[in-house]
Amino acid sequence: MQTFQNLASLKAQVGQEIGTTEYMTVSQEMINDFAKATQDFQWIHVNEEMASKYSPFKTTVAHGFLTLSLAPKFMADLFKVESVKMGVNYGANKVRFTSAVPSGSQVRMRASLLEAEDAQPSGLKITMNCIFEIEGQQKPACVAELISMLYE
Repeated sequence: MQTFQNLASLKAQVGQEIGTTEYMTVSQEMINDFAKATQDFQWIHVNEEMASKYSPFKTTVAHGFLTLSLAPKFMADLFKVESVKMGVNYGANKVRFTSAVPSGSQVRMRASLLEAEDAQPSGLKITMNCIFEIEGQQKPACVAELISMLYE
């Protein structure tokens, strides 16, 4: 966990890696809960029996958007800015789901600060390069440029 005193000290990190989180397990329960929340019940995510027979992965896999939705949790694990009172998701420039996340996989996120742009009032728009890695696999699960607004 990196701690920055204020937005100016975070902004000074443009072009630098912020860090890598600890691994977390993407369980079948998480996948099922995400399916319920999004109403995406495709069998490859929720039907373990069918997935074992018909899926090339031989097990269920997480929704790509489930993997992506871990970004706010992982960012909170990576850094905090002491002066920030509020942060909001602003969007994404690029998102690619480059590898499936089988149920039970260990996933972590590596993040770098690509851009930081002053925003009014008293804010900073940051663009982070986020790479979601699966333990034991060379190819990442997801690569995304995510944009957040931070306000002091």
